[in-house]
Amino acid sequence: MSDNDSKIPLQDLNSADAPPMADESNHDDEQTSRAAADLEAVFDVPVQVSAVLGRSKMDVGELLKLGPGTVLELDRKVGEAIDIYVNNRLVARGEVVLVEDKLGVTMTEIIKAERA
Repeated sequence: MSDNDSKIPLQDLNSADAPPMADESNHDDEQTSRAAADLEAVFDVPVQVSAVLGRSKMDVGELLKLGPGTVLELDRKVGEAIDIYVNNRLVARGEVVLVEDKLGVTMTEIIKAERA
């Protein structure tokens, strides 16, 4: 920092006229409940969520020959992250997990959307 830089004085938090410190846990709970209340209007909006394990290209003739037990080769390797789409927009990447007897997806990376 050079001598020409403007300096902004900081408030002395130890002084008698300092604002009281709020209880952090109570403040976090209030913010969470307020945020949930603000989002309540969109709770019933339907969205389509897709977890894409991989892709494969084939002719219609090959597609019609597929039957139960057919193995398809995908463009991804075992253990590679899967893509998670919401309303056909890529929003995250994750991995497949087994929870009790059901398959699930754990999000490992959130994709930040670029605004056009």
